[in-house]
Amino acid sequence: MKSQTPEISGCVSLPEATCITEMSVMMACWKQNDFNDAPCAKEIRTFYDCVAKAEKERKNQNEDTLTSRGNLPSSKVNKLLKRFPQMTRYV
Repeated sequence: MKSQTPEISGCVSLPEATCITEMSVMMACWKQNDFNDAPCAKEIRTFYDCVAKAEKERKNQNEDTLTSRGNLPSSKVNKLLKRFPQMTRYV
């Protein structure tokens, strides 16, 4: 299966950065207000919310994907084993 991210000169590309816009808005606000947090509280909260959302999505994505060797992570295996318990006694 071919990677969806482009490679340049054999270098592995990094995943796309997230929350860049929110960070830029926050930093511009800081600059306009002499790096005072109080007037930029809304921008700071928006940036932190974006980061939290991105981390949660990345964690969920990592749980559902196979490792490089084609194995499932232990958390995913445990969830599947709980959903489909095996019989422990023979009749």
